[in-house]
Amino acid sequence: MKINFKDEALLINNELVKMRRDFHEHPELGFEEYRTSKIIKDFLKNENIPYLEVAKTGVCAIIKGMKKEEDKEEKCIALRADIDGLPMVDKKVCSYSSKEKGKMHGCGHDAHTTILLGVAKILNKHKDSFSGCVKLFFEPAEETTGGAPLMINEGVLENPKVDKIVGLHVEETLDVGKIMVKEGVVNAASNPFFITIKGRGGHGAYPHMAIDPVVISSHVVLALQTIVSREIKPVNPAVVTVSTINGGTAENIIPDEVKLSGTIRTMTLEDRAYAVKRVKEIVSSICSAMRGDYEINIKESYPCLYNDNETVNLVRESAKTILGEENILEQEAPKLGVESFAYFALEKPSAFYFLGVRNEAKNIIHSAHNSLFDIDESALALGVALQSEIAFNYLTNR
Repeated sequence: MKINFKDEALLINNELVKMRRDFHEHPELGFEEYRTSKIIKDFLKNENIPYLEVAKTGVCAIIKGMKKEEDKEEKCIALRADIDGLPMVDKKVCSYSSKEKGKMHGCGHDAHTTILLGVAKILNKHKDSFSGCVKLFFEPAEETTGGAPLMINEGVLENPKVDKIVGLHVEETLDVGKIMVKEGVVNAASNPFFITIKGRGGHGAYPHMAIDPVVISSHVVLALQTIVSREIKPVNPAVVTVSTINGGTAENIIPDEVKLSGTIRTMTLEDRAYAVKRVKEIVSSICSAMRGDYEINIKESYPCLYNDNETVNLVRESAKTILGEENILEQEAPKLGVESFAYFALEKPSAFYFLGVRNEAKNIIHSAHNSLFDIDESALALGVALQSEIAFNYLTNR
């Protein structure tokens, strides 16, 4: 039986908008999403959908298809949404702007959560029409350390074993009614770094009696820029950014130390390893040459997000039904932003795509992580329809 998921999603559009606005009014930061998690669990209870509590405030729901097909191996697909907000002020003037001081859903995770709950409602309603299983991952703390590794370690990919994973993210540069998808690398890997340059403090008038960590730091900052400009292939996107410099207390005092922090963003495993190695070597060599010392901590944060070609094709073919082929766009280049969905994509064949939410006529034009960020809420039903279509097609196609 063919189900018109677009019509089904439009039938619950008012409910979707109401949920999304409630989430938007009450954003919560990573691993503090207690209210959000309760709403998710209460919704699942009302729909008689079983779930597990995972990763502190995360949720894993399970919808088992009831259709019996003796000659067909049962499959399992997972769909993922992130649920946390950002530590920023919501400056929008509207009925649903944030009521939580210094917190905002400035990246669309309220929409992602709402869409996945809509999918839960519709697929559970039609579970007699498919065999296999759909898992719904509500991931906490995507904006910080990422809840995905914890969810994976706690077994969300097992019992039953997940075969594919699909996720979406709202995209403010893309008009509502369109999606953007890409094979291969979609998002960068991230390596935050923290450097302490150690010298010997002294009087600003007598620098020869000190070892100036400010000057050493200046040389370090400039030298780090050559990693991307002169050492990584020009066709490979990469970034080494020093974001903070802190040191000193007065204009005539040379401090004992200066602290730097920043981020490395790369698109391949080879470039990632090389950039990390070179940051360490450059800091060490400059400090040694200039009589200073250092401490350095480079963290292994989010990995590159790789899309599986077969799963991308599943998204494309499903999107033709919901949006029309003309509204399926190719992502031209990887994004240097990071995405914790990458942890799931390392484990299983996956696809991560972008759902248009831009509408210039409604002045919905502001970028994610901007204090005026908003979405065209007509994208909610489209996201529900598309995610439902993807899961249904995977489970029913031989």
